[in-house]
Amino acid sequence: MSQFALLGQRRFAPFFWTQALAAFNDNAFRNALLVLVAFQLGLDDRAAAVYTNLAPALFILPFFLFSASAGQLAEKIEKTRIIRWVKWFEIAAMAIAAAGFITHHVSLLLVVLFMMGLHSTVFGPIKYAILPQALKPAELVGGNGLVEMGTQLAILLGMIVGTTAMGVAKVGPWLAAGITIGVAVVGYLACRAIPPAPATAPELKFNPNTFGETARVIRITHADRAVWNAVLGISWFWFFGTVLVAQLPIYTREALGGDNTVYTLVLTLFTIGSGAGALACEKLSGKRVEIGLVPLGAFGLTAFGVDLYCARHGVAPVRGLDWLGFLRGAGSWRIALDLALIGAFAGLYVVPLFAFVQARAPREKLSRIIAGNNIMNAVLIVAAAGFGLGMGALGFRAAQIFFVAALLNVLVATYIFTLVPEFILRFVTWVLANTLYRVRADGLRHIPEEGPALLVCNHVSFVDPLLLMAHLRRPARFVMYYRIFNIPLLKFLFKTARAIPIAGQKEDPAVLQQAWDAVDAALADGELVCIFPEGALTRDGAIAPFRPGVEKILARRPVPVVPMALRGLWGSMWSRRDSALGRARLPRRFRARVELVVDAPVPPERASAAALEARVRELRSDMA
Repeated sequence: MSQFALLGQRRFAPFFWTQALAAFNDNAFRNALLVLVAFQLGLDDRAAAVYTNLAPALFILPFFLFSASAGQLAEKIEKTRIIRWVKWFEIAAMAIAAAGFITHHVSLLLVVLFMMGLHSTVFGPIKYAILPQALKPAELVGGNGLVEMGTQLAILLGMIVGTTAMGVAKVGPWLAAGITIGVAVVGYLACRAIPPAPATAPELKFNPNTFGETARVIRITHADRAVWNAVLGISWFWFFGTVLVAQLPIYTREALGGDNTVYTLVLTLFTIGSGAGALACEKLSGKRVEIGLVPLGAFGLTAFGVDLYCARHGVAPVRGLDWLGFLRGAGSWRIALDLALIGAFAGLYVVPLFAFVQARAPREKLSRIIAGNNIMNAVLIVAAAGFGLGMGALGFRAAQIFFVAALLNVLVATYIFTLVPEFILRFVTWVLANTLYRVRADGLRHIPEEGPALLVCNHVSFVDPLLLMAHLRRPARFVMYYRIFNIPLLKFLFKTARAIPIAGQKEDPAVLQQAWDAVDAALADGELVCIFPEGALTRDGAIAPFRPGVEKILARRPVPVVPMALRGLWGSMWSRRDSALGRARLPRRFRARVELVVDAPVPPERASAAALEARVRELRSDMA
């Protein structure tokens, strides 16, 4: 099913429109306020600068003060009830904003800005914690992609509508007031259709101590190293994005020589690119949480950020160009492409990280972990503002700030990926699987989403574990022949994946016993373990008899067994198909078509070696 089909289903569509309308209204209000302050109140430059710099601080302050409390509420109370309260709060805030717009009462509007920051603070933990409750695991990446796409487009439209509405002569404040109140009411009506989302920790004792709970939420977020580093990755995304968006107006005027229509074009390119990248995640990941896309996204942010600087970093010789005049200029299409691709790779970067946090974090703590993520995001957003101001004070131009941020992205990404090699492992396996082969997978739904299971598969090539690793929705521990495990180029990957090396009884009894103990410990911890019961790579393409090791594992730890079969690898690169040169083994068929089929789990009492061998043979022949 395409991810767009979710837009026609009640379990997703009302929430999608609720969050999109909230993002639209937030940005429409903020930009209407900025236009009012900057162009319609007759303030001098210094007074206007005070208000425009105070506005972001007021909006972000609630994230520091109330994120931890919002996370507690989202765990303790049924989520749709909170959403309805939040939407009523938004209607009230927009009613106050209407009075501020019409009377030109800036202090009142700044109070509303704080209220909207509070609105986003409370809604944030629900926004991402509700998705795992509403969506199936295979829909999580697609759902996140749609939410990210919808948010980006809503932000862009809100900025345009808020700016345009307030700019209408004589009736601008009335028009802005009517639009923001109307959108808030429509958002409330949309949220009424969201299905119930039960509390995940109703017994949680609410802690009113904001600062103490904030520290506790950060500790909860930090408990799982992989989740914590994903949160750091998301926060870095906000740092990079804040630097980029904050410098775009100056870059448009200074380097591109453009007017406000060029600025709108630049924002549109970045937003459309970001939405396209977010939507592409489902297709590229095969509908699973694929953190291998994160290094790809990080690489693209740096590559096209640097190219943006190389394309044009001096002062534009001509000023005041409109968007058509800009596009007619030399090198303009390269700049446009760079901006769109920075947005696209940003989508590839952040969507898998959000999906990873949702999939990996304990369900009863997810809202608080999202709250911790929001706190860290706020810290990095403030740091980004300071970074931009500091670089500007040192005399750096906007294009140079982009360049520095792109280079910093390399350092930050390297740091995160070094701490959690799983990111690089998934990236390498994703690249190898999608470069060397064209894989069609069927029946992945049969693999249990949680709890222990033993996966059994025929063994055709040296890269079978990498191929399976790239397509299984859950991480699995692979049992593999210790000599393959020790291949120099692949050992890092297998070790990072926590593969289990095994040897024959006559080769190394100690390694064999360690393997049995490691398999049992992994299953006891609720992990997936994958074995190749033939005991060796096929030499003729046929399935060899299954050895009794699978029965020894099940005798010690009875768990469901999932039969799997690979087809199409024989004769491809890294298989042992004989060549015309006698004993020589040559790689064959680059980009071979490969099929993986997964069957329903077999109860442990029925999972004998002979029965599993027969079933894998059937699966392999059924795919012909």
